[in-house]
Amino acid sequence: MDEKKLIEAALEARTHAYTPYSHFQVGAALMTKSGNIYQGCNIENAAYSPTVCAERSAFFKAVYEGERGFAAIAIAGSPEGECNAYAPPCGVCRQVMMEFCDPKEFRIFLVKSSEEYQEFSLEALLPMGFGPVNLDRQEKPE
Repeated sequence: MDEKKLIEAALEARTHAYTPYSHFQVGAALMTKSGNIYQGCNIENAAYSPTVCAERSAFFKAVYEGERGFAAIAIAGSPEGECNAYAPPCGVCRQVMMEFCDPKEFRIFLVKSSEEYQEFSLEALLPMGFGPVNLDRQEKPE
């Protein structure tokens, strides 16, 4: 996996964020198992509820394009200006990741710069996550 390329793509995606209310810009770069990268940014809305996070923006773009196997995501986020803080994914984004990713294998990079980042598994950030496997019944109800 080319994690440097993924991290740079997240930092670049952050520059596209639409954040007139929070001024907190987030960019995400999602890598498929085949090596394709899909970028996303947070897009705010005056009604707040329709706002979408960068991570979901990237996932939804990739899924629309037919992708279903994901290896990693890099997330770069902080107030406008230089990216100087780590921005972990919100609970809703972690749940979306759980829908499409193996929690033990999927890597999440929290990014301050191309040289400064942290790496986690989805399982570490969403312990005991609920996903599709929870709906696979081994026994049929009587």
